[in-house]
Amino acid sequence: MRLLVDTGVFSAALSRNRPADYDPLVARIAGNQLFLAPQTVAELRYGALVARWGRPRRQRLEAAIATATVVPVSDRLVTAVADLRFASRQAGHPLADRVHANDLWIAACAIHIGATLLTADRVFKNAPGLTLA
Repeated sequence: MRLLVDTGVFSAALSRNRPADYDPLVARIAGNQLFLAPQTVAELRYGALVARWGRPRRQRLEAAIATATVVPVSDRLVTAVADLRFASRQAGHPLADRVHANDLWIAACAIHIGATLLTADRVFKNAPGLTLA
């Protein structure tokens, strides 16, 4: 199965101290073709900088990122983002709100590549055209 893993689940997969409610989601990662949105990669790297991770830990993060395919930004993806934001606005879905800009891109990446989104974030529930794991 093609899975686009959101930032929270991917982070939880890397953590030894993750909340137990993430365990079933993390378990779903194995055996699937993994994708990450560019925003997820940026959020992961930003979090490592803010937390002042040392070189070895940042290298482990980069190795984990390398196990997935980062969805390339293209004109078709940008159009998918615009289409999803408009559809979300029409449906009254929160992905249309600016505060959810990164989430909008993550959802649009999943739709764009025909992947299921693996997430614990409720903002994605009932998003137009999005399939959730």
